[in-house]
Amino acid sequence: MKKVFLILMLVFGSFGYSQKVSDSVFVKSQNLYRELTVSLPPSYKIDPKRTYPLLFLLDGDYLFDPFEGAIKYGYYWDDLPELIIVGLSQDKEREADCTLDEATGLPEGSGVDFFEFIGGELIPYLQKKYRISPFKIIAGHDVTASFINLYLYKDAPLFNAYISLSPELGLEMETRIAERLAGFKQNIFYYQSSSDGDIKKMKEKITTLDTNIKAVVNPSLNYKYDDFKEASHYSLVLYSIPSALYHFFASYQPISTTEFQEKIVKLESGYVTYLKNKYDILEKTLSIKLNIRINDFKAIEAAILKNKAYPELEQLAQLSRKMYPKSMLGDYQMALFYENTGDLKNAARYYLNAFQLQPVGSLTKDMMLDKATELKAQLKK
Repeated sequence: MKKVFLILMLVFGSFGYSQKVSDSVFVKSQNLYRELTVSLPPSYKIDPKRTYPLLFLLDGDYLFDPFEGAIKYGYYWDDLPELIIVGLSQDKEREADCTLDEATGLPEGSGVDFFEFIGGELIPYLQKKYRISPFKIIAGHDVTASFINLYLYKDAPLFNAYISLSPELGLEMETRIAERLAGFKQNIFYYQSSSDGDIKKMKEKITTLDTNIKAVVNPSLNYKYDDFKEASHYSLVLYSIPSALYHFFASYQPISTTEFQEKIVKLESGYVTYLKNKYDILEKTLSIKLNIRINDFKAIEAAILKNKAYPELEQLAQLSRKMYPKSMLGDYQMALFYENTGDLKNAARYYLNAFQLQPVGSLTKDMMLDKATELKAQLKK
């Protein structure tokens, strides 16, 4: 039942994302316009200086809606970031767009035109018209999934992340792609999927590619492969989309119970450093600059208290004040520091300071006042 619910949400979800709009771009080599479908994130008009990662979809005719639904669903739960989603309509042009030379495995004829159109015309057009960050994802299915791999053949790939859904891999791609992924110094994300109901000839090459990529030793490579059971060449798309997106954006997600228990609590020190690094990595790898979430502050606070690493509460308070200068969070954490190190007078003072600032999360003015009153009573004994 849960699986059915998720699939329905992927297709029909409407969690606050803007309505999709139509756009088009002129192709000089073909002397015609190509149709685009664009979805801009909820904050796009509210925050005019903000940039967003791009999710660019080949086969936009049928991939746009399920991808948009997955993004909406993940954004609703703060598991996935806001993205600019662009789907390119291919329809009758699909086979011509993806024409490859059988002798070289490289684009040929109309395939060359299409390959150059994406890099030389379409992406520059989108970057000029929309506020796109440096992090760009491309996705395709079947023949278009194969085509997206050609951008990995460049020394400076046009895209940072690739979602290859049951690709009909071209000549020697099962070895060439792995070789290319082995050599990149910049962060590169790669996802591919197949199923037990997939086309046999295609799956053999996909699994060979998987074996070759898993043999690659490259710390800059972030790779995942899914082989779905009881899925067809077409139904695997709905299973693959959330798997790929959640894998790519794992560093975006808030601190989970598992992360807290298996990573953070087990630290002997460096809790605040862990928190800073989590968000630094997000900015460096995904080009997403995000204020540290209140709940993530509270998770680090809980780990510090559990392990009695009280001096780190001062560091945490400094970071809280930087992120949320008008809130009571920083002064509350300073109060915790003094209370747990035995300086009740200063603890009461900081609780009162916090009382005068804005409530945040589960922290309230009544809570600050009650704590200050409690500590003052203890000091009088």
